[in-house]
Amino acid sequence: MLAKRIIPCLDVDRGRVVKGTRFLDLVDAGDPVAVAARYEAEGADELVFLDITASHEERAIMLDVVRRVSEAVFMPFTVGGGIRTLDDACRLVQAGAEKVSINSAAVRTPRLVTEVADRLGSCATVVNIDPKRVVRDGRERWEVFVAGGRVATGLEAVAWAREVERLGAGEIVLTCMDRDGTRDGYDLEITAAVSRAVGIPVVASGGAGRPEHLADAIERGGADAALAAGIFHFGECTIREVKELFLRRGIPVRPPAPRAAGPAPA
Repeated sequence: MLAKRIIPCLDVDRGRVVKGTRFLDLVDAGDPVAVAARYEAEGADELVFLDITASHEERAIMLDVVRRVSEAVFMPFTVGGGIRTLDDACRLVQAGAEKVSINSAAVRTPRLVTEVADRLGSCATVVNIDPKRVVRDGRERWEVFVAGGRVATGLEAVAWAREVERLGAGEIVLTCMDRDGTRDGYDLEITAAVSRAVGIPVVASGGAGRPEHLADAIERGGADAALAAGIFHFGECTIREVKELFLRRGIPVRPPAPRAAGPAPA
């Protein structure tokens, strides 16, 4: 069985790492380069960098920040936010990203997913899906939102996941808006539904509050990786603690980074 991945996420707004609740009430969490370097040292498997206001503000992603982060880390690095064209995606790879993540533009222009996959490969093409539970015509459904969670699309999340796989995406990052920043745990129901519906890796996102939540996303949600932000940014747990829990529960994972050596005895 392939090793499961632990992925810290840098939500970046105007050059700073931030974290909010349900995509709102953002709190500063530090400089992206320093935060990325810390996660590299802690043994994170990958890193996701999302410029969370680029699409809403209709501007390009900050390539200088992407370059600085890519120079600070050697682990796989996914970048998203503000990608509207194939050229945008190619510029991010040139700036140091290994994968590019498309969200709003995938909904507006689905063929972009195919164009990016044809040029960069499916393994480098990620689609972010941000669903929220809504009631339509008396029935609850998971509706896809875009523009940083501001705009409803009318798309049902599981059906959209199948479609982006058909279009050529090689991975899905699934961020449940109802759980984002709550520390209540991932929405395992939708995580499992999407994981069953597609044959590409699914990264669970939104709601991690303790190491057990990440393990549940793998064991009960069927995810291939678990992404978290606030619990890592604010020191509520470490990458090592999560990996040690995975090992105790028999979840395959790359070994945690060696502990830092203490001061030499006097």
